[in-house]
Order: sequence, then C-alpha cells, then structure tokens
Amino acid sequence: MNLHLRAPLFFKKIDAFPSEMPENNEILLCYELNPAEANSIEPDREQLFLVTDTVSVTHREISLPAGHYYFSQSRGDRALNKDEWLDMAIENQKDGLWERNKLGNKLYIRFLHEDGAFVTQVFRVILN
Repeated sequence: MNLHLRAPLFFKKIDAFPSEMPENNEILLCYELNPAEANSIEPDREQLFLVTDTVSVTHREISLPAGHYYFSQSRGDRALNKDEWLDMAIENQKDGLWERNKLGNKLYIRFLHEDGAFVTQVFRVILN
C-alpha cells in the first residue's frame, strides 16, 4: 500500500535488538540496500543488504523521515523474527516494483505493540 508520512517518526538509538519485544516500546531498524538487488523483482536475499547491521547513527535518535512510502505490515501475538520480516520486505519490494514504483535503497523495519498485538511494519521510499 502507498503511505504518505506527513511528519517524521523519532526513535531512541539502540545498540542491540532486544531478545523479546517489549510491549511499551517501539523500535526502528534501518538498512542500506544493495542498489542492484533493491530494484530486482527477484532479489537475492543473501546480497540484499550492503551491510548486515543497522545503519550506524551518530546521534541519540534515529528517524523515519516524512515522505512517500511503499508500506506493509503484519500483526500477531509476537514480533516477526529476521527471516520473517526479511520475507515480508522482499514481498513488499516485489509488490512495489510490480506496481511500477521506483523504490529507494533504504529499508525501514518498525516494531511496535498496539491494540493487544505485536506489529511489524516495512517501509520503502517511493522515488517517483
């Protein structure tokens, strides 16, 4: 789905992903993607990331900037693990490209707890 985020969302920088997602916290991960794989309808998941860790942030905050995104989310009784959210991100990319969107090279993954469920969200900037 297309999402127009009108204001940035700010998150505290974390040094490591928690072993369990706390119910009262939100987490944002940001990955720089390999440009060749970021615009492929069949990306190689082993080559998708330029680095395997989140983009380093020198400030105490990280943000999801305001902008136009291709967006998807999953709700459930737990937060998705890395293999699950990576599968979701790849499906998000395929759908976005299928709809003829030009997607940016950053992948944002947001984890939160709302209305009694764990939510995992995937954001990719739409450039066109």
